[in-house]
Amino acid sequence: MIPPLADLLDSARVVALPMHTRFRGVDTREALLFEGPQGWAEFSPFVEYDDAEAATWLTAAIDFAWHVQPAAVRDSIRVNATVPAVGAGTVPDVLARFAGCRTAKVKVAEPGQSLADDVARVRAAREFMGPEGRIRVDANGLWNVDEAEHAVHALAEFDLEYVEQPCATVPELAELRTRVKYMGIPVAADESVRKSSDPLAVARAKAADLLIVKAQPLGGVTHALQIVTAAGLPVVVSSALDTAIGLSQGAALAAALPALDYDCGLGTASLFLDDVADRRPADGAIPAERAVVDPAALTRLAATPERRDWWLDRLRRCYEVLEARR
Repeated sequence: MIPPLADLLDSARVVALPMHTRFRGVDTREALLFEGPQGWAEFSPFVEYDDAEAATWLTAAIDFAWHVQPAAVRDSIRVNATVPAVGAGTVPDVLARFAGCRTAKVKVAEPGQSLADDVARVRAAREFMGPEGRIRVDANGLWNVDEAEHAVHALAEFDLEYVEQPCATVPELAELRTRVKYMGIPVAADESVRKSSDPLAVARAKAADLLIVKAQPLGGVTHALQIVTAAGLPVVVSSALDTAIGLSQGAALAAALPALDYDCGLGTASLFLDDVADRRPADGAIPAERAVVDPAALTRLAATPERRDWWLDRLRRCYEVLEARR
């Protein structure tokens, strides 16, 4: 069951969070927040997603606001730092904002940049993190298999923890995994899970060593847990450039997992100049407890009337999609 649309609209607030550095093509992250019996939830599918895909994110938001979440088995979640596709000289400034994080995820394969840029950025991250730090890279599926193999060889000297979504398709991931297996560098799948009509296809094809799971794109904590159980692979819980509210939903997912072997990508609050609550890492971790919205921040970060109306219209359309699916 889903609540009446009026209940969502009654508390809906649209915010625009400014970022330190452009990330994923975004300078300001917009999100629609609403409050239910369990607290605040976030609806923030990226603007280019169609209503069918975005409706799954609305399912997750409704679930988090209206339903009791699965029981937590930990109260703190270790998180990684995230390095956008910045110049190598900027990397130390970025990493300094992630207090106490022992792991850094570095974006690579940025359109318009070269492998040399990636190598320089990852080298700078390794130098900052030191020999005991952990480095993982994320290509967002932008390499073909040959490019990915070449890049993994070029980056291997930096002792990679894993390479995330190096190629776009499941068959490509499977082939690359076979090619680089002797190097001992695991392959992780992200888009092949969260943007797939069959999120278990990558596990069945043995195309990845671990999965990246995100609460919003997978329809909420409970459904994400079901996918993790069925896949039978280690996971990293990550964010979709969420506000503090979305990050607390991700933390609820991470807190409920029986095993959590990797630091999670839930430290992205440090990419924002301001937020609706404080979920920046402290001592390399964030709390599992639910975030509470700062009312003053809702006013301070309110989106323009035009953008507010755009998000409210999107909410109405996605609600119609959910009604049609019932």
